[in-house]
Amino acid sequence: MPSSKSPIPTTGTLVLELASAEALTPEVRRLRLRSPDGRQLPAFSAGAHIRVHTPGAGGEPTRCYSLVNSDSDGRTYEIAVKLEATGRGGSRFMHQLAAGDRLAADPPKNDFALHAEPHEALLIAGGIGITPILSMARQLQAAGRPYALHYGARSEELMPYRTEIEAVAGAQAHLYFDGGDPSRGMQLASMLGAPQASRHVYVCGPRALIDATLAEARRLGWPRSHVHFELFAAPAATAADRGVTVHLARSGRQLDVPAGTSILDALVAAGCDPLFDCRRGECGMCAVRMLDGEAEHRDYALSDEEHAEGMVCLCVSRARSPRITLDL
Repeated sequence: MPSSKSPIPTTGTLVLELASAEALTPEVRRLRLRSPDGRQLPAFSAGAHIRVHTPGAGGEPTRCYSLVNSDSDGRTYEIAVKLEATGRGGSRFMHQLAAGDRLAADPPKNDFALHAEPHEALLIAGGIGITPILSMARQLQAAGRPYALHYGARSEELMPYRTEIEAVAGAQAHLYFDGGDPSRGMQLASMLGAPQASRHVYVCGPRALIDATLAEARRLGWPRSHVHFELFAAPAATAADRGVTVHLARSGRQLDVPAGTSILDALVAAGCDPLFDCRRGECGMCAVRMLDGEAEHRDYALSDEEHAEGMVCLCVSRARSPRITLDL
């Protein structure tokens, strides 16, 4: 029987209880979460995520998970978690939860919402990136709005939510199984086609898929405002990353930034107060002008023109020169 208790407030930390769990593939586990006292949970729209607190997960205190059930009755959050063998422990923590276990999470936040104006949506997903995309497909289907869904995985056995996708989207769903060979997967150029004022693309999945989609959309002339994506992590450090000496032109300070540390983190550790938000290179809030030196740009926020003018996102971009000067 539905609870008569008032809904949970939409601010502050939520306490959630694992109602049920099941394996969708050998790697992906579906988790349904509810309030321990049966109260209605804060509402959300397609594309939203919750940030789950994962204590003791190898130095990874929180993880973000997209909400799948945009057509929820308000009593349950559904997420899916892929077990990352080389991760820092967050997914292992989530896979070890049993029914009745409780965890803390921040209320839903949506940085990947469907565009508000009527439009045709092109939904592209790879692997576990299907979670927000399926939520969008459900919302679009219920509203009778036009869309197409393209979803790729290595094999049918490794494709979570395959049966749900076929049931929800029907002929609008196009599934790809590449066996690990990208050439057998999605053909992005033909999928995207020429830009149209009434079309928007939404992509979520491995970084390689997102990067390839953004690059192809840019090549075809799509406006950046019509291409939407979401990342929950910054680009990983590479063996080619190098340390850099950062000179701050305004304050005269000098910082030595190790290869494995972002410039933003080094500034914060040194007591500086730079503006920043996402730490993933998506929002552009931490961008400053580089007055001297050469950058390796890894952000998604700045245009080619802004890069050419010397702007650099401190949270993800690296230095190609041993010394740089920032307008700070």
